[in-house]
Amino acid sequence: MTEALATEAVGEAAVPRFARGVKFRFDETRQSWMVLAPERLFLPDEAATEILKLVDGQRSLGAIIDDLATRFDVPRGEMAGDVGGMLRDLAEKGVVLL
Repeated sequence: MTEALATEAVGEAAVPRFARGVKFRFDETRQSWMVLAPERLFLPDEAATEILKLVDGQRSLGAIIDDLATRFDVPRGEMAGDVGGMLRDLAEKGVVLL
């Protein structure tokens, strides 16, 4: 199974975490959140930042989706698509492990 197919097949019980060497930090100088990866820098938008704040290596994908759907009053199915899509994209870039 290819890595891309493996991430698409991941279920809500999966526990996303940042890959080795990747850091998610608030930069005081820029006053913004950033993902620092080896030789790469990502500046997530507000929605992505809210998702990434919940990636702690302990919460399941389902718990992250539930938290955000409740907090932002968005239908769970819609939130699941958005969160899953973003995390799959970051997994393909080697930033997040699912």
